[in-house]
Amino acid sequence: MAKAKSAFVCTECGAEYRKWQGQCSSCQEWNTLSEVRLESARPGGGAASGRSGYTGDLSREVIDLGNVDLSEVPRMSSTFAEFDRVLGGGLVPGSAVLLGGNPGAGKSTLLLQTACKLAQQRRILYVTGEESLSQVAMRAHRLQLPTNGLKMLAETSVETILAVSEREKPEILVIDSIQTMHLEDISSAPGGVAQVRESAAALTRFAKKTNTVLLLVGHVTKDGSLAGPKVLEHMIDASLLLEGGADSRFRTLRGQKNRFGAVNELGVFAMLEQGLKEVKNPSAIFLSRQEVQAPGSLVMVVWEGTRPILVEVQALVDESALGNPRRVAVGVDQNRLAMLLAVLNRHGGLFTGDQDVFLNVVGGVKVLETSADLAVLLAVVSSLQNRALPKELVVFGEVGLSGEIRPVPSGQERIAEAAKHGFLRAIVPRANAPKQAPKGMEVIAVDKLSDALEAL
Repeated sequence: MAKAKSAFVCTECGAEYRKWQGQCSSCQEWNTLSEVRLESARPGGGAASGRSGYTGDLSREVIDLGNVDLSEVPRMSSTFAEFDRVLGGGLVPGSAVLLGGNPGAGKSTLLLQTACKLAQQRRILYVTGEESLSQVAMRAHRLQLPTNGLKMLAETSVETILAVSEREKPEILVIDSIQTMHLEDISSAPGGVAQVRESAAALTRFAKKTNTVLLLVGHVTKDGSLAGPKVLEHMIDASLLLEGGADSRFRTLRGQKNRFGAVNELGVFAMLEQGLKEVKNPSAIFLSRQEVQAPGSLVMVVWEGTRPILVEVQALVDESALGNPRRVAVGVDQNRLAMLLAVLNRHGGLFTGDQDVFLNVVGGVKVLETSADLAVLLAVVSSLQNRALPKELVVFGEVGLSGEIRPVPSGQERIAEAAKHGFLRAIVPRANAPKQAPKGMEVIAVDKLSDALEAL
């Protein structure tokens, strides 16, 4: 009898090894290798049998790249404009989309709302592996959703799900969640590396073969990464993360990988009694400022995907009682904050080496671009000197190590967005300054950090 083969896969980076070892040589993480059962070796087949052992299809033709059909695949709307924005315009037939998030973020709620609304016009199969059918029905009734037409299945066996899907032929297949699915041929428990990897691969193959939209729900670990092997992100077409804590009613949907759109798109939802409701103007919720302006508070314009968003950054600079002052940043990179403080000392003449510096981006937004550099420094200066900045001031720009203010993409659109929300002054890089400022708005163009400090 042929011996079953196995490999050891790193749950962090997906690297494979023949034998178990304590540390992964690729990502340098410890105790992350898990055994994965491979397909059993068949006598007389494989590479040992030579060319005569190949039984594949030789009828497929090689096509020249210039002859490939470029007709655009029609997309299906998810009934949520914010969801479609993050997806790149809608659901693509034959695509596999992974929706991850913390427990209670609203993953199942979002997909149930989408499935119930789309079921009125399309064939949808909703597979639940964590909840019973009665629990899903109670949630749909509580959210006042239309339940007629939505096909439901409570199952965790991938073989059974594929058999039912072959019979029902759905246009959209929802799996909630991939951590509960299992294949009979794999001996490990559901949620393990082998089960999650092979179950997702089998479902993705079915979606590609039948041109079905596959929506997978995935859990995240304590550090916020997707639970399961890293290679799961390579199998799918789009990986979305729904963020938001239990103490906030707002949820942000961000694309981490998308083969059909931008990866830095951001969708904003509000969790209400009727479920998730999309927020048309995210800048309004991130700018709920107080009437009296406090030192260290400043508004900046960040670019998320295809639109500008106004967010508030707050800085607190206080004398440190420790020998090693603290640098705490929430919403921005902490290493970049340390670098900017060094630039402020060298080219701005303001020393913060004996001060604790705390930085926070209001609303739980994570700023990934460098356009927040100038706003961060000016907020730190405002808190250091205990002087409030004008409430109608907006700032953006990248700060270089030599103290120069570098331009950022889409500067004209950022200024127009700030003017639309009633801001009267803007400090921007000189290369981003428009030839004609918006009506009623003063645009101050700066080349160096010292120029920006003088403009205050």
